[in-house]
Amino acid sequence: MERGGAGPWALARPLLWALPAYAAGLLGVGAGAVLLALALYAGWRRRRRARERGLRLAARLQRDEEAAVRAAGLGAARGELPAWVTFPDVERAEWLNKVLAQAWPFFGQYMEKLLVEKVAPSIRTSNTHLQTFTFTRVDMGEKPLRVLGVRAHPGAHKKQILLDLNISYVGDVQIDVEVKKFFCKAGVKGMQLHGMLRIILEPLLGDVPIVGAVTMFFIRRPTLDINWTGMTNLLDIPGLSSMSDTMIMDAISSYLVLPNRLLVPLVPDLHEAAQLRCPLPRGVVRVHLRGARDLRSKDRFMGGLVEGKSDPYAVLRVGTQVVTSRVIDDTLNPTWDEVYEFIVHEVPGQEMEVELFDKDPDQDDLLGRMKLDLGEVLKARVLEEWFPLQEGGRGRLHLRLEWLSLLSDASKLDQVLERNRTIVAKPDPPSAAILVVYLDRAEELPVKKPGKEPNPVVQVSVQDVTRESKVVCNTSAPVWEDAFRFFLHDPVNQDVDIQVKDDPRQSSLGSLSLPLARLLDAPELTLDQPFQLQRSGPRSRLHMKLVLRVLFLDAPENGGPPPAPPGQPEPPASTSSTHRPTQASPDPQFGTEHVLRIHLLEAENLVAKDNFLGGVVRGRSDPYAKVRVAGRVFRSRVVKEDLNPRWNEVYEVIVDNVPGQDVEFDLFDKDIDKDDFLGRCKVPLRRVLSSRIVDEWLPLEEVKSGRLHVRLESLAPSASAAPLEQVLHTNSLLQPARGEELSAALLSVFVDRAADLPLRKGSKPPAAFASLAVRDVSVKTKTCAPTAEPVWDEGFSFLIKRPHVETLELQVKEEGGQPLGTLRLPLPQLLAAEGLALDGWFPLAGGGPGTQVLLRAQLGVLVSQQAEAGAGGGSPAGGDAAPQPAGAPGQEESGAGGLRQRLLPADSPPQPGGPQGRLQLTLWYHGDERKLVAIVHACRKLRAVAKELPDPYVSLVLLPDRGRGTKRKTSVQRRTLNPDFNERFEWDVSLEEASRRKLEAQVKSTVSFVSREKEVLGKLHLDLAQVDLSEGGAHWYELRDERSSP
Repeated sequence: MERGGAGPWALARPLLWALPAYAAGLLGVGAGAVLLALALYAGWRRRRRARERGLRLAARLQRDEEAAVRAAGLGAARGELPAWVTFPDVERAEWLNKVLAQAWPFFGQYMEKLLVEKVAPSIRTSNTHLQTFTFTRVDMGEKPLRVLGVRAHPGAHKKQILLDLNISYVGDVQIDVEVKKFFCKAGVKGMQLHGMLRIILEPLLGDVPIVGAVTMFFIRRPTLDINWTGMTNLLDIPGLSSMSDTMIMDAISSYLVLPNRLLVPLVPDLHEAAQLRCPLPRGVVRVHLRGARDLRSKDRFMGGLVEGKSDPYAVLRVGTQVVTSRVIDDTLNPTWDEVYEFIVHEVPGQEMEVELFDKDPDQDDLLGRMKLDLGEVLKARVLEEWFPLQEGGRGRLHLRLEWLSLLSDASKLDQVLERNRTIVAKPDPPSAAILVVYLDRAEELPVKKPGKEPNPVVQVSVQDVTRESKVVCNTSAPVWEDAFRFFLHDPVNQDVDIQVKDDPRQSSLGSLSLPLARLLDAPELTLDQPFQLQRSGPRSRLHMKLVLRVLFLDAPENGGPPPAPPGQPEPPASTSSTHRPTQASPDPQFGTEHVLRIHLLEAENLVAKDNFLGGVVRGRSDPYAKVRVAGRVFRSRVVKEDLNPRWNEVYEVIVDNVPGQDVEFDLFDKDIDKDDFLGRCKVPLRRVLSSRIVDEWLPLEEVKSGRLHVRLESLAPSASAAPLEQVLHTNSLLQPARGEELSAALLSVFVDRAADLPLRKGSKPPAAFASLAVRDVSVKTKTCAPTAEPVWDEGFSFLIKRPHVETLELQVKEEGGQPLGTLRLPLPQLLAAEGLALDGWFPLAGGGPGTQVLLRAQLGVLVSQQAEAGAGGGSPAGGDAAPQPAGAPGQEESGAGGLRQRLLPADSPPQPGGPQGRLQLTLWYHGDERKLVAIVHACRKLRAVAKELPDPYVSLVLLPDRGRGTKRKTSVQRRTLNPDFNERFEWDVSLEEASRRKLEAQVKSTVSFVSREKEVLGKLHLDLAQVDLSEGGAHWYELRDERSSP
């Protein structure tokens, strides 16, 4: 029977596929239209499957995250977290998620009742074509809303509590609707919503329920993804999908994104309800967009061979307020000198974002962006900085931000107007006040046609700015409960005009014109009353509340000269004396930088991007990460075919305390053509600088699943050399297998000026600049105008790996590159100086007899919290360690201070030990990387078997396995009995397994060049169960004869 049934179906299936082509030919539709329809169908089907797959992945991520949270809780209970890990001010709320999970079915019942009994009837009465509208299914699913983190803020006053909830909803919701009259079915099956929801508990009462009302809103637009069903499947077609999601987000924004709020009163007749629904703004930020420096060049010609410039312009955003500057053509250093003003509703929380673009005929190129929490402006009152550009941007943006307080009296209005006259502002003059119009309701509006109620809408205008309320249908007593805000340049001479109209005919229902001077005489600059409408009914009134607030800058009129951009001098102070200074004069910010150490550890549950056979066979991804901070971009290695990659890479960058900077992480899947996006996350830099350590899992944004584990550490330079040895030792333990050597110090150099430079071409003074170099890092100052005594006044910073052996090299050169003098400053001189700093005149070699340079060089040791913990742990004890006697030559290699960076060949014999010499080792278990680490430092007083000196190396084997995977060996040192190796080796084993192993170390020498035979100079057996692998100290061990038993 099965075979018989399969035959007709096998014949009918190709006929069904050919049916669209037959129908197209029958209807006379061209082949192009058929191909277009097929393309749209293919795009719809692909996007729909991708959304379903994304919902499944996101649901699986939630389950995995719950398991990880439970595991993390067990680990913390056992005390497995390191001592230096601190917790951020964003707290998990698993108890709240458990409450939501238990209450979710009852929330579903409430939503079904609300939609069926209240929403559906209102939809049916709103339009005659929707009289048969009904909800056929309302199922909120089994997956509840989750709260990923909660952060509490101090309120603006004592009767207010602020909570920020990072919410994530990956639900299996299913809502189906039907309009029977048109046989139309549609619905939603699956939804994702991610965003930061602010909840305000206000006012606090002295009686139950303690809280009078709950106010909710999104500070920024949340991320939304919807899977449509039925007729709305058409919205999954590429192009229409983004439009539909944008329309829905606009609808959500009109209710739940600032400045809109959702108010839920908890007590009846709450008299503060109107004020809570539309509160006054917290203040106004005036932004002076000065200019930018060193932007990227985006305009290239002749296939990129000729580099041009850019045509930059700026886009500034605060919430839903967006402004755009004018375009400056053909420059990398634009100057705008424009002023903009933004209303701020919530601090902390609201941010200002500035994006710079290069104007192009087709698509504008991003030149960089920066973000700043406006709470920083509130604290400083006036904040003027050169802000570094993020997200691939190079250069800096010069902004001056002023916080304008809202005054409820007009006593300082004349002072504000007088000050505004001195401000040259483009494109609009500065504002002196703001007007807030609370539109409540109207009563007894005229009815133009008997039996037909109007659809009132209100238009509020101040000068040339008009705001419009929502439309309230079929009523002569509409309730709007809307708020409108206007900037006022001269409130004494301005009016507010109000028009009430009948939509959509726009026929007038009444009007009102009110001089704002009336508000200046009102108590607290407020009018709250019903207003009689003109040219309307005899009893037509409009209930409004008008509030005027004066914008006052509570800061000094002149805060000093503006800051100079990095790499450029401060404006010189005028002096009448030509006396040559004896010391450099750096600005107060010199030497205040920190070093940010970024540990990129691992990621989990990344999205699989490498799919095959049209998505039938699911692959994985080849993830890598890009890290952006302070204008620098770091790129990790690619981990092949892994959705849970481990990088264990470390990056270091010099940062300053300029607000608005973020540490940004972007993850990508490496592909042959274009790399796929796997998500992004960020950490505010100021948070790292204040807490020193941030160690956490960051959820990836703009993707359906995934999170990233990073550890960020801020290192402040210390002006003491005492902890240097411990820092070097700790760095050797923490040094990852890949990447550059960790920095031990920060060198800050301020080049003030030069004197008596040699003249060129007879008596012509040179146009000179100075170049500075440490290792392979070089920088240079600006080129001064021709003079024998150039003044640069510029500061630079360098990361120092080994302060005992590195040197600062400074060259003063003419503009053409000819040297005028050279200075070599070994950094050990700074280590021996008081305060690790040298400040004064230094002679330049190769110049004239009096050629010299004035500079200040200071060194700061970078002490991590691990180094502090190691220094406070006392001297290491362990095994058969034999410390070097105090006062002996070459004692740099002794005890815990036996650092691989400082080991020097020892000419004097060590303390008497084994007959075969001694070996210095560091054994340590790296908990983050889950690896056993061995550092072979050196050997001393090896015994020569033959007349010639040996060529020693060290061979390590992790017993009992003698396979190739457990063997390691150092490089060969030629002709010496006191070799230095300073090499690091790792084994991927757990701590439990490592404690069951033994380490065999053999010092060997090659017998001859042509022979593969090795001669054993001594060996060592260590039972790792007897070694403290958490201490990580360097110890000396006696070597034994090869024939001795372990």
